[in-house]
Amino acid sequence: MSAAPHPFTLRQLQYVVAVAEELSFRRAAARCHVSQPSLSAQLAQVEGSLGVRLFERTHKRVLITAAGRDLVERAKRLLLEADEIVRAAQRVADPLSGTIRLGVIPTISPYLLPSVTPALRRTLPRLRIAWAEDKTDVLVQKLGAGEIEGAVVALEADLGEVAREIVAPDPFVLVTRPEHALAAKMGPVTEAELRGEELLLLDEGHCFRDQALEACGTARVREGEFRATSLSTLVQMVAGGAGITLIPALAVDAEARRARLHVRTLAGRAAHRTIAVIWRKGSALEPALREIAAVLRAAYPAWAMRSYSTRTRRTRRRLPVAGGK
Repeated sequence: MSAAPHPFTLRQLQYVVAVAEELSFRRAAARCHVSQPSLSAQLAQVEGSLGVRLFERTHKRVLITAAGRDLVERAKRLLLEADEIVRAAQRVADPLSGTIRLGVIPTISPYLLPSVTPALRRTLPRLRIAWAEDKTDVLVQKLGAGEIEGAVVALEADLGEVAREIVAPDPFVLVTRPEHALAAKMGPVTEAELRGEELLLLDEGHCFRDQALEACGTARVREGEFRATSLSTLVQMVAGGAGITLIPALAVDAEARRARLHVRTLAGRAAHRTIAVIWRKGSALEPALREIAAVLRAAYPAWAMRSYSTRTRRTRRRLPVAGGK
């Protein structure tokens, strides 16, 4: 590592990244809370010091040069590391204080967060968690860009190179109307029983959609034409007689019980997802994120952890039909 002074400052790199992302000197200056002439002068100094032109400027637009694209990506990584240094210093005195920004996917957040939030507040009283709900691919992108510090997701999705701490397995269950032929039995449903059935799924981009299809194995189910954006909508469509669907066990009490649907597990295959907290490798917040994962694991709903098939066989339990008691 060279001991010579660098020809740029971290603040100047922030200007470079802001212009690259905004493609506008005016918007980049507003984002960085500086005047546009000052920002332009700083960028010109960086380009002059490096001997590389980063941007092409015209009266109508700003373009990143070919050389500039690589240097901008390197600048982003350097700024992320600088942020980690600041966070690491802040956490020395109290690693479980301050604010952590966490993402969570829509097929987990409404079913897990209400159960675990009181435990998080009680166990980590000085730590504030700012939750952001979004699809897995968006959260992974935000994690890489430093917009969030971690996320609660399913490990079966494409997550890239991240560190992780497992919270709990989440089995998949089949839900149907009580009048459906598949509701005549109480035990696990086989692939043969699913053959030819119309399966309602989430819209493209939801990782649970792919996981549901994989859980059906070789059963030749027909995909319903309707694509939902939430598990709640899927369940309501099933209640209306539009087909059948799979939901995670975590969502059973909130969705299937409310809609009074029949619930069966899947036979043969270990159909489940693995809920976990993920974060960037080497993050200064790793100790705090592991603590958060431990609290989530301890506060995870007990009914979601149990085997639904065992529970059903033991009680011969069927959720009440609409209008029942």
